[in-house]
Amino acid sequence: MPDYDVVVIGAGPGGYVAAIRAAQLGLKTAIVERDELGGICLNWGCIPSKALLRNAEVLSLVARSEDFGIHIEGYSHDFGKAVDRSRRVVNRLTKGVGFLLRKNKVEHISGTATLKDAGTVEIEGGAQILTTNNVIIATGARWRDLPGISTDGEVVITSREALELREVPRRAVIVGGGATGSEFAYLWNTYGAEVTLVELLPRLVPLEDEDVSKALEQSFKKQGITALTGSRVTGLETVEDGAKVTISGEDGNSEIECDKVLVAAGVQGNKEDLGLESLGVATERGFIVVDDEMRTNIPGVFAIGDVTGKMLLAHVASAQGVAAAETISGRTPPKLDYELMPRATYCHPQVASFGLTEAQAKERGLAVKTGTFPYAASGKALALDETEGMVKLVIDAETGDILGAHMIGAEATELLGELSLARLLEGTNTELGWLVHPHPTISEMVKEAALDADGEAIHI
Repeated sequence: MPDYDVVVIGAGPGGYVAAIRAAQLGLKTAIVERDELGGICLNWGCIPSKALLRNAEVLSLVARSEDFGIHIEGYSHDFGKAVDRSRRVVNRLTKGVGFLLRKNKVEHISGTATLKDAGTVEIEGGAQILTTNNVIIATGARWRDLPGISTDGEVVITSREALELREVPRRAVIVGGGATGSEFAYLWNTYGAEVTLVELLPRLVPLEDEDVSKALEQSFKKQGITALTGSRVTGLETVEDGAKVTISGEDGNSEIECDKVLVAAGVQGNKEDLGLESLGVATERGFIVVDDEMRTNIPGVFAIGDVTGKMLLAHVASAQGVAAAETISGRTPPKLDYELMPRATYCHPQVASFGLTEAQAKERGLAVKTGTFPYAASGKALALDETEGMVKLVIDAETGDILGAHMIGAEATELLGELSLARLLEGTNTELGWLVHPHPTISEMVKEAALDADGEAIHI
């Protein structure tokens, strides 16, 4: 008889959620983690970066305090103390994960796990052997080197090393204009760095709606961030005091000297040294292949989170973890729709979205209508002095179904819950327009954008 019903390898937001849900469903569960509970997201990603971004927001408010009738003389900032605060937040949450595992009677095993076969997990070269009916691989992913750009952890770094810096670089080149690159660009710029953001595709946050990308580029320009889109790094030389970066774009080649180069593009799954090859687990493009129920091609072996390459977001990993646990317990979880998964970028202004962009909907031959509402027309946004941004809804012209929502502005990420729920319950823009929202709130813009899709917005 096996020791466990489920052994989870990796205790990030996918792994620990999968383990807890499996235990809640009555399955005897163990979780193996070689590092800290919470994985990269909690320890060196989502959480510490958001804590630092909050510091940047406060610093930004202090810098423009005169706009609010508040005069502050001789203020200073200490980035090291901001890092200390972020570590306190992380420590509290990692302890919380440990408590939740104990509360749900999940056995936490520290060490490196290897699959000997589909039902046997070896810890630290044979120090401990676990037998199990099911294995869930939740080992995450990591940044990989790009052609011509090799990280060294000192000058050429990833977000992992960037979150350990106690001083902001004076000059920085960030390679990759997606969520991570945009967040660090805002953070470092707010703390006084001279930031150049290099994006290979024609616009920043290239997976977002084109109108949102344009708005972010305009905002970054006003903030003093240089964005080079349609550009690539063609040369990188580390020198005594930093690096020289050669960039090729539409206007030719240019060379930038900087103190740090942050690589925020290119990811690969952590699938090495797990015994997957000998077991015959199928992989593709550096990630483990899974079906809708998170099963691999080997019976009893599941994979969730970033190592699957499906969608590299913590909340997606958690949803996949629940789906795997439910499947193992004999239940039939609802199929995950990755197209409708919410996406959030926490620079300032924030970027938030789910579903189809306007261009994607039209490419599929759908008849669409759009509704937009600007922050500048929102009473709450004006009161907050946060007038940059908009809410844009992409609506099926025939049914009124919400095909996508695309937002940029202060606290835009907090609007995703309402819109995702409306989509889940098959709500229409007409119903969103009828829904009474509290006044004054940022959420009123959702109502107004829904009304605008039919030319019925009240406040613009």
